[in-house]
Amino acid sequence: QVQLVESGGGFVQAGESLRLSCAASGRISEIVDMAWYRQAPGKQRELVAEFLYEGTTNYADPVKGRFTISKDHGKNTLYLQMDNLKPEDTAVYYCNAEIVITDDHGAYHFWGQGTQVTVSS
Repeated sequence: QVQLVESGGGFVQAGESLRLSCAASGRISEIVDMAWYRQAPGKQRELVAEFLYEGTTNYADPVKGRFTISKDHGKNTLYLQMDNLKPEDTAVYYCNAEIVITDDHGAYHFWGQGTQVTVSS
């Protein structure tokens, strides 16, 4: 029904930047919220940043001042600009979206497949 496709991950040195993208497609009537999560090896998945319906953005403390979340409403695409990357940012980054499906009255959460970000010291 709905697909979230992430891209932009890779291998970088500490201090460098990456930009992640998450494109939503399918039977989308409305996108309520979108967010980026990450999961490092042996750790639980954690919220990195979120872009709420009214345009509010929130960031996890470890990424404040270094990461910027943005959204292209026309393209249903979420971005995460990651600057001054650190080795502790190494993780699989996942896109999550709360979406109202066409011809449905409910909102559902969907996940992308994830994109690997590796930061070397």
